Amino acid sequence: MVPSNMEEPLVGSNIEKKEWLKESPVLIEVKKQLYLAGPLMAGCLLQKVVQMISVMFVGHLGELALSSASIATSFAGVTGFSFLSGMASSLDTLCGQSFGAKQYHLLGIYKQRAILVLTMVSVVVAIVWGYTGQILLLIGQDPEIAMGAGSYIRWLIPALFAYGLLQCHVRFLQTQNIVLPVMISSGVTAMSHVPVCWLLVYKLGLGNKGAALANAISYLANVSILAIYIRVSPSCKNTWTGVSKEAFCDLFSFTRLAVPSALMVCLEWWSFELLVLLSGLLPNPKLEASVLSICLNTGSLVFMIPLGLGAAISTRVSNELGAGRPQAACLATNVTIVLGLVTGVSLGIIIILVRNLWGYAYSSEKEVVEYISRMMPILGISFVFDDLQCVLSGVVRGCGLQKIGACVNLSAYYFVGVPAALCLAFLYHFGGMGLWLGIICGLVVQMMFLLSITLYTNWEKEASKAKDRVFSSSLPIDMTT
Repeated sequence: MVPSNMEEPLVGSNIEKKEWLKESPVLIEVKKQLYLAGPLMAGCLLQKVVQMISVMFVGHLGELALSSASIATSFAGVTGFSFLSGMASSLDTLCGQSFGAKQYHLLGIYKQRAILVLTMVSVVVAIVWGYTGQILLLIGQDPEIAMGAGSYIRWLIPALFAYGLLQCHVRFLQTQNIVLPVMISSGVTAMSHVPVCWLLVYKLGLGNKGAALANAISYLANVSILAIYIRVSPSCKNTWTGVSKEAFCDLFSFTRLAVPSALMVCLEWWSFELLVLLSGLLPNPKLEASVLSICLNTGSLVFMIPLGLGAAISTRVSNELGAGRPQAACLATNVTIVLGLVTGVSLGIIIILVRNLWGYAYSSEKEVVEYISRMMPILGISFVFDDLQCVLSGVVRGCGLQKIGACVNLSAYYFVGVPAALCLAFLYHFGGMGLWLGIICGLVVQMMFLLSITLYTNWEKEASKAKDRVFSSSLPIDMTT
C-alpha cells in the first residue's frame, strides 16, 4: 500500500511532464511546419496534375499527338514554367521577411512588382515558344513531332501568363502562413480541369490544341479564386491595400534577387531533363528514354512532398528573421532537417518496396517493367538526398542567399553530376542507370554544400541583413509598427 503522501508528488510530476511536452518549442515548431507543409504539398501536387491531365487527354488522340504534347510540355517546363516559378520564389524572401518585420504594406507592393517583372519575362518566353517547331527541327527532332509540338506550345502561351500570376499569388499568401486557400483553389481547379479538357478536346473538336488551352483556363480560374480571396478576406486587409504606383519603382533591385532565384530552380530542373535527352543517344534509345521518362515523372510526382516542406521552412525562416528572432529561425531549420530526413528515408523505402509493381502503371511490356524494377532502388536512394536538398534550399531562400544557392547548383550538377552521368553511361556502359547514378553524385554534392552553408550560418547576421533588406526599401516605412 503506497502512502497517500507519496502519490501527490507523482501526480504533480506527471502534470509537469505533460505541461513540458505541451510547451516544448520543438513540438510547437513541428506543428507549425506541418500545418504549412500539408496544404502546400497538396497544392503543388494538384497544380502539377493539371498538366498531367491535359497530356492524358492528348494520349487518346494518337501516338503522334501524344509525342508532340510530351515534347512540348517538356520544352515549356525547361524554357518557361521553371523560370517563372524560380523568379516568383524570390517573394519567399521579400514577402516573408517583410511579414515577419510587420511591414505588411510591402507584401502587396512586392507582389505587384513580381507580376510586372514576370509578365515582361513571359512576353520574351512567348516569342521563343512561337519558334519551338523550328528550334526542335534544328536539334534533330522528327519533323512531324516538331511541328506538332510547335502547334501545341503556341496554344499553351496563354497558360504561361496565367502561371506567372498564379505563382505570385501563391507566394504572397504562403509567406503570410495562409495556405488552406491555396490547397482548396488548386483542388477545385484540378477537379474542373477534367470536364474543361473533355469539352475543348472532344466536344468542340479542338484536339491537342484544346488540351493546351485548357491549361490556361484552369490556371486563370485558380489565380482568380486566389485574387478574390485576397481582396475580400480580412486576413489580407493589411497586406493588400490596392494597386500602387510604387510597384513600378526599384524593379532592378527585385530582378537582382529574382534572377538568382530562377537560376537556383532552373539549373537543377534542366539537369534532370537533360537525362532524358541523353538517353536518346544510348543503345536501344526507345527503351532507355521510356524508362528514364517514367523515373523522372515518378520522381517529380513524389518530389511534391519535400517541395511542400521546403516552402514551409522558407516561410518559417524568413518570418523569424524578419521579426528579429534568429534563434527561432535556427530551431526551425534544425526541425526541418530532421523532418526532411524522416520523409526522405520513408518515401525512399516505399519506392523500393513497390519496385516490382510500379512499372505496370506505365507499361505492360515485360522489358520495360523489369528495367523499371531495377531502376527504382536507385530512384529511392536518390530521393533521400533530393528530399534533404529541397528543404535546405528552402532555408537558403528564407535567408535570401539565392546567389550562393545558384552557384551551388551550378557546381553540383554541371561540374559533378552531368560529367559523372556521361562518364558512367557512355564510358563505363551503365546505360540509363549510369545517367541516374551520375545525377545522384550531383545531388550528394549539392546536399553537402547546402548542409555546410546551413550549419555555418550566422543567424544573428542573417537577422540583421533581413532587417536591412526590409527597412532599406525605397518604399515609405510604417514606423508605427
